[in-house]
Amino acid sequence: MRTQRRLLILLTGLLAAAQACASAGRGPSDEAVRPDAARIAELEAIYEARAEAALEGAHEADIRFMTHMIPHHAQALVMAGFAPDNDASPSIRTLCARIINAQTDEIAVMSRWLSDRGLPVPETGDMRGHAEGAMLMAGMLTPEQLAELEAARGPDFDRLFLRYMIQHHKGAVTMVRELFATDGAAQDDFVFKLASDIHVDQATEIARMEIMLEALAAPEPGG
Repeated sequence: MRTQRRLLILLTGLLAAAQACASAGRGPSDEAVRPDAARIAELEAIYEARAEAALEGAHEADIRFMTHMIPHHAQALVMAGFAPDNDASPSIRTLCARIINAQTDEIAVMSRWLSDRGLPVPETGDMRGHAEGAMLMAGMLTPEQLAELEAARGPDFDRLFLRYMIQHHKGAVTMVRELFATDGAAQDDFVFKLASDIHVDQATEIARMEIMLEALAAPEPGG
């Protein structure tokens, strides 16, 4: 993908130069320009061929990462979706809304990445359990843990949500590290950026949630 981008930049520059010469009326003769036109056509063909190859030749680790991160994110949406009906505090509700917004968008782009390559997109309709026929992915809650969170209310929900979402986020960070540790993986610009963003966002939220959890555990002033 990085090579394709360089080719596209080169192609764009050549086209701009040719157009500038033509509009200025002081460029070389038509005969002299023809080799440039042929070169541009050649670059276009190379770019299109490599773009098609990138779609067909996705790395197995990239595919696995996208396929697993979609249901991983989907379970986070379920967890965050409990907040309004479980008497969560305003700060937890704000956190949950941020998680829902960010991870809904990421599910959409990961699904499109798989779909563009003719690959199956995981179902996300019921994420109260785990992926069918597979071990739990890193950090994901068991059905029992999810039921416990759904039943909690008020401050108990806040504390349990933070503990479980920290666990969940740490799992996502582990998945990113495993992707980057795999030879040849994440060479696709999109995969690299998405995985990097997930790592930074979730590591930042882990730190924030740990502070929130410590504050909930601290005794009330004068208590």
